[in-house]
Amino acid sequence: MELVLFILFGLLAVAGALNLLFQRHPINSALSLVVVMMSLAVLYWSLGAEFLAAAQVIVYAGAIMVLFIFVVMLLNAGEEEETHGSKIAYIAGIPGAAAIFCLLSFVFLSERSRLGSTGLGGYLSGAVSNIAEISHTLFTTLLLPFEVTSILILIAILGAVVLARKEL
Repeated sequence: MELVLFILFGLLAVAGALNLLFQRHPINSALSLVVVMMSLAVLYWSLGAEFLAAAQVIVYAGAIMVLFIFVVMLLNAGEEEETHGSKIAYIAGIPGAAAIFCLLSFVFLSERSRLGSTGLGGYLSGAVSNIAEISHTLFTTLLLPFEVTSILILIAILGAVVLARKEL
């Protein structure tokens, strides 16, 4: 059952990510990102990380996506004009994507052969949910990246307001 759940929501996350890339309207792209975030929350939950699943829903699918939609609405982004792309993107993008695909395939296949028939059970057998340890790490060791991220989001909102401001 866990494998079916993982495959179902993994495919849903990939389909949402592809839909995010191919949508023309920014609101539809943002809603596709919500699908990806919710699918990731289910994947976290299925791996036994209930705290991360709840944080994924509350922080990313909730607050960050409301912020994204607010900025898109503030900028009043409409339909984009079609471009043919740059030649540099085609020259660097296709080999780069192939290299990333090969790297991920190598890592997954080597991990699969190393784990053998145990699957992920070897990693999760001694796992203990410790919210106190997670919060201590977040607010001590990772406090600076946490605060820098919030400042970057604030700067992005201010930039959107400046771009959307109408001249009098």
